[in-house]
Amino acid sequence: MAYLNPGAAAVRAAKQAAASADAAAITTTAAAGANPTKAEFDKVVTDLGNLRTAHNDLLAKLRAAGLLAP
Repeated sequence: MAYLNPGAAAVRAAKQAAASADAAAITTTAAAGANPTKAEFDKVVTDLGNLRTAHNDLLAKLRAAGLLAP
């Protein structure tokens, strides 16, 4: 699909970004009590790290495809 590039005042062909893997399945569940245990907290930290990695991978691929500024 073509689009108008206002900076160049010309039509350019859109570039497709490389595929990115889906984020890993969430491993956490609701805390059993009022306060989460260390194991429950550690699962949240792991899930957050996995999501951060997937997010950064997607941003890097969009930058490489020229869809985001470097």
